[in-house]
Amino acid sequence: MSTPQQSRGEPVFLQFGRLADEPGEVVRPDARRAYPADVRGRLRADADQIVSRYPQARSALLPLLHLVQAEDGYLTPAGIEFCAVVVDLSPAEVMAVATFYSMYRRTPTGDYLVGVCTNTLCAVMGGDEIYADLAAHLGLDGPGTTDDGRITLERIECNAACDYAPVVMVNWEFFDDQTPGEARRVVDVLRAGEAVTPTRGAPLCTFRETSRILAGFPDPRPGANDGAPGEATLAGLRTAREHDMRAPDPGGYTRDDTAATPDEEA
Repeated sequence: MSTPQQSRGEPVFLQFGRLADEPGEVVRPDARRAYPADVRGRLRADADQIVSRYPQARSALLPLLHLVQAEDGYLTPAGIEFCAVVVDLSPAEVMAVATFYSMYRRTPTGDYLVGVCTNTLCAVMGGDEIYADLAAHLGLDGPGTTDDGRITLERIECNAACDYAPVVMVNWEFFDDQTPGEARRVVDVLRAGEAVTPTRGAPLCTFRETSRILAGFPDPRPGANDGAPGEATLAGLRTAREHDMRAPDPGGYTRDDTAATPDEEA
């Protein structure tokens, strides 16, 4: 239904630009604006290797953004400009992509990015309590980075691990079935500089090292690819097999966009 204002044809004002609760802008007073020649040369060699995997240079934009994030710990004007040159896009086009995905950081990030899932199931199972407890424990009023630069805390959306709720992720590695006490222990050990192994996967590496791995370079951690589905994940499959449950038979139907529809045949 149209509002009285709309029915009179008067313009409706829409607010564009960064929202008040967004994590930050790329253009910061202390952000790097350009790379020195040696850094640029090193990054260009890595970028050429990444681009060679794709039929078009612009298809490599996502891993390239991880590459420059690995260099600076977050996206800077220098990184945006570098990616724009490599893939022959404008900085505005690169920014449009970078700001769409939450894995690209717009503010300096600590060695360990701790994300507490507070989506529906994790929240019900204690995610909100874990987040609030960690913020207080780390001396943060909300999302932010500790004074020692070791931990950055944030809320995250669902990461498809609902069968292990509540879940905490550190540099995108899973810590399942968490409690406030266990989450505190994890961040304390990380701040002490000790090695931590997640519930699934290899021992943690730093956020910058993780970003380089996401850019497509080898993961040197022992056991990085040895993960397997856990019991909770397999429970549904096991139940289906016990009861001989199967997906419906499609009846040999295959899609043919040129075939006549039932109405046309009639």
